[in-house]
Amino acid sequence: MSTQRSHRTPWLRAALPLLTLMLAGCDMVVMNPSGDIAAQQADLVRTATYLMLLIIVPVILLTLLFAWRYRASNTDAPYTPDWDHSTRLELVIWGAPLLIIIALGAVTWISTHKLDPFRPLERIDAQRPLPADVKPLVVQVVALDWKWLFLYPEEGIATVNELAAPVDRPIRFHITASTVMNTFYVPALAGMIYAMPGMESQLHAVINKPGEYQGLSANYSGDGFSHMRFKFHGLSDADFQAWVQRNRTEGQGQALSREAYLKLEQPSEREPVRRFAQVDPKLFEAIVGRCVDSSKMCMHQMMAIDAAGGGGKGGIDGLTSRSWRGTERTTVAALCTPNNIYGDADDSRAAVVQR
Repeated sequence: MSTQRSHRTPWLRAALPLLTLMLAGCDMVVMNPSGDIAAQQADLVRTATYLMLLIIVPVILLTLLFAWRYRASNTDAPYTPDWDHSTRLELVIWGAPLLIIIALGAVTWISTHKLDPFRPLERIDAQRPLPADVKPLVVQVVALDWKWLFLYPEEGIATVNELAAPVDRPIRFHITASTVMNTFYVPALAGMIYAMPGMESQLHAVINKPGEYQGLSANYSGDGFSHMRFKFHGLSDADFQAWVQRNRTEGQGQALSREAYLKLEQPSEREPVRRFAQVDPKLFEAIVGRCVDSSKMCMHQMMAIDAAGGGGKGGIDGLTSRSWRGTERTTVAALCTPNNIYGDADDSRAAVVQR
């Protein structure tokens, strides 16, 4: 008996962590979120899993049944080596998976459009439609190296590595990045949305339960990626107003101007929560246009020039070298006038485009 126990103990010890992990998954935030969008995404995952199990479970059970029924020691099992076709079996083999794929495709197609992150919300949760007079909270999100910047344009404040929103109020996120691709992700709120430099993504979401939730970047972006996390607070309306006022009080004298942003943009790790009581109202637009430095031309200006036919060879005269993180880079600082393009010696005709 002691020998049998000694042989079984290692297997039990090895299986215990796996069993614990499986049980812990029952309360994973991804499958038990606090926001309606994340809840709908979790329902989609469950629905897709159940549909696939309609095929997987019978196949596994039939595999075990056939292995037992037609084992070598079962001499009573019929032996038909010349069997090669069964219409009914073919219908089951091909028909059942086809129906599952059609159902799975329909559910996925509908959910993909319904959960489009650019699509405004239609409900607060499964029981409550969105009231017509509710105005969404606008939050501008910037992924920096290696921290998160949140701008509240309507409240006129900004925070670093801290985000808050009222419970049951729609949130409209505008998301971009400063240098490299990141992923804005609050598992309790909604799915992952990429933050890309020079581009603006959106996410419409709502948090339905008060609490403190974890936010992070889910896309590797360099040395400080592991610590690129933030706290998301779901607050009542009164608590949210108090949080806004606290940011104004603690951030008094701290203004997030373009110059302050260029300093904040420099890479840093484990950045503490910082608060700004004033924000340049056009800062986010300049970040997306990659022209926070006023000596650079914004991307939308360059695209407008390209759409109009470009600046020709004379546009080369408008290039300049700028120091960026210790390296020299060429940027567009000016757009030449037609006289300058055709060789006019008067450089004062160059029309410098600044923000």
